[in-house]
Amino acid sequence: MRMSSPLYVTINGRPIQVPTGTTIAAAIAQAGVLRFRRSVFGHPRAPLCGMGTCMECRVTINGQAHCRSCQTLCVEGMEIRTDD
Repeated sequence: MRMSSPLYVTINGRPIQVPTGTTIAAAIAQAGVLRFRRSVFGHPRAPLCGMGTCMECRVTINGQAHCRSCQTLCVEGMEIRTDD
């Protein structure tokens, strides 16, 4: 089986190398970030369902807010921001 080339994304200003096919949620976890966003009351939130239903994994991707990180694959050069 041929291994795919790694790609680089930036998470909260930090470059991270991930394998092709990695979801943004997995890349954020690999980067050691535990909180993806904050609730309206300021409580920390992170992925819960992993299938795009709970919306707790929302992040900003390339300037677009409220993107579901568990449903989006990493693309070379992506700029990803969590709320923390």
